[in-house]
Order: sequence, then C-alpha cells, then structure tokens
Amino acid sequence: MQSAFSLSFSQSSLTPPNRPLCSSNAAPRNLRFCGLRREAFGFSPSKQLTSCRFQIKSRRIEVSAAASGNGAPSNKSFDYDLVIIGAGVGGHGAALHAVEKGLKTAIIEGDVVGGTCVNRGCVPSKALLAVSGRMRELQNEHHMKSFGLQVSAAGYDRQGVADHASNLATKIRNNLTNSMKALGVDILTGFGSVLGPQKVKYGKDNVITAKDIIIATGSVPFVPKGIEVDGKTVITSDHALKLESVPDWIAIVGSGYIGLEFSDVYTALGSEVTFIEALDQLMPGFDPEISKLAQRVLINPRKIDYHTGVFASKITPAKDGRPVMIELIDAKTKEHKDTLEVDTALIATGRAPFTNGLGLENINVATQRGFIPVDERMRVIDGNGKLVPHLYCIGDANGKLMLAHAASAQGISVVEQVTGRDHVLNHLSIPAACFTHPEISMVGLTEPQAREKAEKEGFKVSIAKTSFKANTKALAENEGEGLAKMIYRPDNGEILGVHIFGLHAADLIHEASNAIALGTRIQDIKLAVHAHPTLSEVVDELFKAAKVESPASTTPQSVKAAV
Repeated sequence: MQSAFSLSFSQSSLTPPNRPLCSSNAAPRNLRFCGLRREAFGFSPSKQLTSCRFQIKSRRIEVSAAASGNGAPSNKSFDYDLVIIGAGVGGHGAALHAVEKGLKTAIIEGDVVGGTCVNRGCVPSKALLAVSGRMRELQNEHHMKSFGLQVSAAGYDRQGVADHASNLATKIRNNLTNSMKALGVDILTGFGSVLGPQKVKYGKDNVITAKDIIIATGSVPFVPKGIEVDGKTVITSDHALKLESVPDWIAIVGSGYIGLEFSDVYTALGSEVTFIEALDQLMPGFDPEISKLAQRVLINPRKIDYHTGVFASKITPAKDGRPVMIELIDAKTKEHKDTLEVDTALIATGRAPFTNGLGLENINVATQRGFIPVDERMRVIDGNGKLVPHLYCIGDANGKLMLAHAASAQGISVVEQVTGRDHVLNHLSIPAACFTHPEISMVGLTEPQAREKAEKEGFKVSIAKTSFKANTKALAENEGEGLAKMIYRPDNGEILGVHIFGLHAADLIHEASNAIALGTRIQDIKLAVHAHPTLSEVVDELFKAAKVESPASTTPQSVKAAV
C-alpha cells in the first residue's frame, strides 16, 4: 500500500530526466491521494514491485558512491560544480541535494554552520517554547484536575531553561556539519563574496571558481530607526533566545510570529507583556478569523496588554536606575500618544536581508530594499533587468518567503535546474507555523486574499470549517479549543488556503500544503482514510465539509475501483 504511493512520487528524485524508474504502467502520474492498494497500479508483488525496489536500491548505491567522494567537478575548467555562500538551512539543503546529484560541492560560512534558524531562530526558540508549554500545563490547576492529577506548584531554573535552548542549537548545528562532511561537501571557512562571473572569494584572499553559485546568506533582526539596542534591556530575538533574564514587565514591538512566540514564553515564565503594533490590529499577517480566535485564547486571558496603531518612535535602554523608556506616536498622524516605562523591550519587527559586502557590484546587481532580485527560478537579475548567468539566490536574502524551510526548498529547486531538470517552486504551497500554545498554522491564501483574487479572475470562493471540539483525540487531551478553516473554489475543488488554530496545528497543516503542491482537488483527497482517533481527522473533516459543484474526480477509474 505505502510502497506503491512512495514509488509514484520518488521517481523524479531518484532518476535523471526522461529515464523511467520502472514500467510506465507502474503508477498513474496524476495520483493525488494515498491509502490505495498497490494492485490498483497493476503491480505484481513478486515481480514488478521487486524489480522497482531493486532499481531504487541500485540508484541509491550510485548516489551514495558519487556523494562520498565529492570528486572532480564535471567541468574541469572549474574548481567546483557548485559553490554555496552561506551554510544555513537553505545552503545545507542545497548542498546535500547537490551531492546526491553527483555535483562536486563547496559551502562557505563566515559565522557558524546552521545560520539564523539553528543558532538564533527556529531551533532554540522551539526549546524555549517546549518549556513554556509544559509550564502552562503544570500551572493550570483546573486542566490537571480534569485528568484526576494533583501537581504541586511548578517552578523553573532560568539557567537550566537557557541551557536547554543552547544545547539543542549546538546539537543540531553539529548534526548539520557532520551530515555535510559525511557526504563529502567541502566546508570553507570565511566570509564569501562574488568576485565576478563564476568566481568567489572567501576568507582573506582565497579564490575559487564554480560552474554555478548560490547566495544563501540569510537575514538579521530588523531594528527601526530611533531604537537603541544594548543587548541587555533593549534586545532583539538574538539576545532573547539566550534568556539571560526574565523581566517582570517586557514590551514586545511587533505582534507577528516572533512577537507572539516570545509572548508565550515570557508569560509562561511569569512576565507581564505589552504589545506595540503599528497596524490597527494584532497579528496582522494571519487570516482575520484565525487572528480573532487566537487573540481570545493567546492574548486576552494572559497578562498581556497592547497598543495598536502606534509606532515606537524612540526606545532608550535602562540606565542609572531608570527603566527602559518607550515613546509612542500615532502611526498615521505621527503625534505623540504615550510614554511607557518597562524593564525590557524586545524588538520583533521582522528581519532584514544580510546582503552587504557580497560583491554584487562586481556583477552589476543592485539590491531592492536590501533583497537580491531574482526570478521565479531564483536566478539573480542584474541592474539592467537581465539574468546573471550561473548565479542564484535563495532564502531570506531574496525576500520571496522568509522561512527556513522555504530557503531549503528553493535551494533544492535550484539544484534541480543546474542538473538539467526545470523546476519552479510553488510558494503558495509552502506552509508556515507559529508555535504558541495552542499553535497556529497556515498555507496558501487568507480569506481576504482569496476573495480579492476571485473578484479579479471571476470565480466564486467558499469556506469550510471544522472545530477541534468535535475531535475525539483533542477532547481526550482536554484541548478542544481550536478551529480549522479552508478557502476553496466550489466550481472545481481547488484548495486556495488552509488555516488551523489548535493542538499540534503545525503538524496538521502538511496534508493541505502537499495537496496544494500536487494540485490535488478536494473531491479526491476527501476519499483518503485517516486513523481514528487522531488529530488528523480535523483536517479530514475539513475536506469532507467542503461542497464542490462539479465533483468530477481527476483520479483514474482503475484506482477508484480499488478503493
């Protein structure tokens, strides 16, 4: 059952273009859902499937053999087939895929392997959020009593919590480094820059050549003008992840992903939080309905207040016994509105691309608000609007979607292209998540975005919703607070966006994101089977709740007969 599904989607990654893995009758190309008996594809378990498995195994041996040596480049005119500037998650993903494809690969890192995500972002923040989740549960006497449990007062050791985050970052950083070394990727130390076409400098005066170059230099915290960061009382996420203190009162400037997650951590550890948001509502980047519910659960019951529609025009660090001073002005009129005095201010106003000093002037490339301009294939565009041959940019540095897994996906897409297989990444299929308690996740368009698109293109939009309160597993966990929402086209079953707020929402979103990536229609995926009782049934019920006007399936009749 599972083997048939995995074979049908692994062909492109295991074989070169136009080279079939096994018989063309092995699996329908437009298969859109799993849970199918492999007999539906005409497999004979004793013959054809065994043959396919053998070919997969043989191909993996070939890949492993090519990777372990990272030998001579395919074109002897260059030192490497591929050089990647930046060893964050994006660069790492591209490097591993390149070696799998048989490319002699080098990666340049001027700081530490893992980049922002591993060292100063997603990884250590998840460690802190794991602590905040457990603290919330232990501190919720009503919740514990509902299980028949009695727990004494919960406490924490600040340094122990900080060490947990630091140790996790170190472990993941070592894992990434070792994985590249094991596959033969050359890790070059020093700041990298582009000297000219297919030529890179790193360190003091080391110069190498490569057939193709990927820029993957990531981003740094964005600090608006007028804000003085001292790293102690006025901090960015880089400083906050070290958890050198837990202030009694902290102001968080910005209520996006970063601000929300840190509010979850600080309130669980006992701090009072004040949000400062320039727009008229909190969580402006989320679907409005999800934002409204999330505010009711994540903001209102907690020790959090907020100011919306205001800028922090000036923030002065604490000094000589004085607290942190925050001057607030109206976002529209710029008139003074208030002055706050707090213990600490966390600047969570987003991130800025790290693209200075990359030698872009050597190839006539001008950044746009710091971002390197690229086309849909991540190819760099110069100042005249022309493509720079053999030069690509992925991740935060190009600004298309500032998420670690998006950077990795872009890197893999680039490697596919340089090895002869055209590939364009669908960014609307890339999920995002906010790891609060409960979590928020999303993929595709919000409802306002979908309705705007529908108006322009002339189609209707429908909404389907399901509640966690109807899910057995959520109720067993006493975590029934939550909502799943899908925006779709009722005329053809196309999924436009899915948004989830609730227990393990970050894990649940991937069925929807994969459906969007594969072009799966609702009328097909609603036939998939989900284990009971599981949280995945929240998404299952979401698909089943949708009403499609033309339920014609894209699934072959032979496959339907086997369901």
